[in-house]
Amino acid sequence: IDPATTDTYRHYHEGQAERVAMVSPDKFAIVMRTQEESGPEAIAARYMSDADLVLCEGFKASTLPRVEMFRRAMHPDPLYSADAPAAPMYRAMVTDAPDLDVPFPTFLLTDPSWLNALADWVETEFVK
Repeated sequence: IDPATTDTYRHYHEGQAERVAMVSPDKFAIVMRTQEESGPEAIAARYMSDADLVLCEGFKASTLPRVEMFRRAMHPDPLYSADAPAAPMYRAMVTDAPDLDVPFPTFLLTDPSWLNALADWVETEFVK
């Protein structure tokens, strides 16, 4: 969101500004320095408290429910493993691997309706 050619990049990285705001007619972003890493719950509570649903990417140490996006073109194996400590947190898999055997719903990227099916499942599962 902040290419090295922009003034905001120079203010933040070269000028060591505490925070910079990037504004356009249809977007707003703030990049700011923090003393500690925030978890997804704290970020959602602070910045997205009015949202019905917050989806987070990353945060592998979190104990929140997980939906993995697994594509064989990117990795040979999914992050999910039945014997891993995080296994109970996995709730669904979006994948290009039709032979994947997991104990939760899978949404195949080859199915033209996968995104609608996933959205319906998320709404049923998490939006109450």
